Amino acid sequence: MRRIDLKKAQAARLNTIRDINRQIVLNYVRDREPISRAEISRETALQRSTISTIVDALKSEGLIEEVGEGESTGGRRPTMLRLRMAGPIAIGVAIRPTRTVVATSNLAGRVIDQEEFPSDPDADQALRQIVASVLRFSERNKASIEAVGVTIPGLVDPATGHAIYVPYFKWRDLPIEQVIAAATGLPVTIDNDANSVALAELWFGRPEVTDARDFILILVGAGVGTGIIIDGQVYRGERGAAGEFGHMIVGAEAPVACSCGNYDCWEAFSSERAALARYRRLRAEVAQPDTLNFSMLIDRALNGEAAAKKALVETAHYLGIGISNLVVGFSPEVVVVGGEISRAWSLIESALTETIDRSVRRGLPTARIVPSTLGSNPSLVGALSLVLANKFGAAFAA
Repeated sequence: MRRIDLKKAQAARLNTIRDINRQIVLNYVRDREPISRAEISRETALQRSTISTIVDALKSEGLIEEVGEGESTGGRRPTMLRLRMAGPIAIGVAIRPTRTVVATSNLAGRVIDQEEFPSDPDADQALRQIVASVLRFSERNKASIEAVGVTIPGLVDPATGHAIYVPYFKWRDLPIEQVIAAATGLPVTIDNDANSVALAELWFGRPEVTDARDFILILVGAGVGTGIIIDGQVYRGERGAAGEFGHMIVGAEAPVACSCGNYDCWEAFSSERAALARYRRLRAEVAQPDTLNFSMLIDRALNGEAAAKKALVETAHYLGIGISNLVVGFSPEVVVVGGEISRAWSLIESALTETIDRSVRRGLPTARIVPSTLGSNPSLVGALSLVLANKFGAAFAA
């Protein structure tokens, strides 16, 4: 039983039940499409007249559409419903340490158009580039774009829309949400990249993830971030600072420095940068970052190169140490590993699971460890989810 937070509680209004029913109907269409009004009525026990009123409203808002007739069960053939696929509805901005991606998507989360450019460490210049890109997309789709979602690799205060601290660029207390909203005239939501990807897994991930009430997303990139889902909602903690497990101590003398400067953090042992450093040490190469990236390392490993495989397996071992701590502490149903490293799952799965299995006491529940299915740019899907999740339900927790 969840205790009511009186500081944030709002009294129920006359339209509360109507709003809840509206979300139920929209989510039935999303999850079961194509589906008829009669089937929704049977599944929800809502009156047919109530369903028809809600469906008419959702159609007028451009959220669902009719797609022909279904099979008859003895009477008239039912009219089938699905999410409206035509046209973009959201803009996502994924700010990453090296590249920034801006894209539009439809209601189902399918990317329609996108562009990317190098991430500028100068905050003012970075925001000017982002605003210009958002304006280009919004001008092309004036009638349909509803909002913008932004992800950053750092701490975010969701109450103010400020980036508290982004270590890769040394940004502090930057009002990203307000700047983009003022310049574009669109509502803007900003969040940490790992939180956003966890939200995307909740709404667009594989079934064993979307069906789980509690899971943890591990986002492996230039750093290591975690997004925590508890009871179907993102857990952010005080001022959005929950989930900074990339800075927990797992060893000493890591192959690279953490973004915070230390050499004992989980990130320093388990990030893409750590894997690349191990590979260069094994090959005795002094390769520059722009001549050997993590995707190339995975390609070499998948093609059978021993040094590349060894570098990934050692990185997975340390990744497993951190995950085992989270499994013991949170006991989630599922742990999802996201980022480019998921492409090498066949090579790293055993190193991950062996480490985790050793840490969980016999008889206690463990978690399923699965790779993300969000693709090569999960942060972008996360940015879009900041907009799309609000269409389908209350996805945010205090």
